Amino acid sequence: MAPTSNRARLDGLDLTALRERLAFVPPEAIATLATSDDALDLNRGPLVPAAVLVPIVHGSRPGILLTKRSSLLKSHAGQVAFPGGRVERDDASVEAAALREAQEEIGLQPSQVELAGRLPDYVTGSGFRIAPVLALLPDGLALMPSEAEVEAIFILPLSVLLDPAAPERRRAQFRGRSREFWVWPHPDHYIWGATAAILVNLAHRLRAQEIHDARGIAVAAQ
Repeated sequence: MAPTSNRARLDGLDLTALRERLAFVPPEAIATLATSDDALDLNRGPLVPAAVLVPIVHGSRPGILLTKRSSLLKSHAGQVAFPGGRVERDDASVEAAALREAQEEIGLQPSQVELAGRLPDYVTGSGFRIAPVLALLPDGLALMPSEAEVEAIFILPLSVLLDPAAPERRRAQFRGRSREFWVWPHPDHYIWGATAAILVNLAHRLRAQEIHDARGIAVAAQ
């Protein structure tokens, strides 16, 4: 019998196993991407603190919840994004900011969310330092997108996220030099920029635990 692929095993994760994989932080994820060499000359002024909720939907149709921003917005109009925004003075933490923004944008109640940790911060060319907050959501929630902010809500299937060949690396000129960025495949939406990079890091986090477990089994069998 042919061995089961990592992707197939992860597609069938129950909620307990999903929590375990999100809690596992591989060594390469400890470094903060916001302080990488690529981030040094990305912006010329102070960064604005922001937070996004990275909602992982579990159940019969597992995947990552994403939004398409309204085409009428003044900034980032029509782009695919996680629910989120600026961290305000009244926000007790980046987690509180992410939950508040998700409630405002898609009608997600904080009581419906199970927080599951963080990913490294990201710096964007538009001047934000983004804190990605991981969250677990049950399938089938009745969400209500804000007409002023959100044009659509959709799910990127977990099977796509966990396919190492799915994201594409592309190159563009920005502020005097060539830079690379990620793009994820989708039949209806263009997923790129910080959102795509966060998805890549999330995929690494989920697959890293599977690789770690496989190595442990191999050692134990020796």
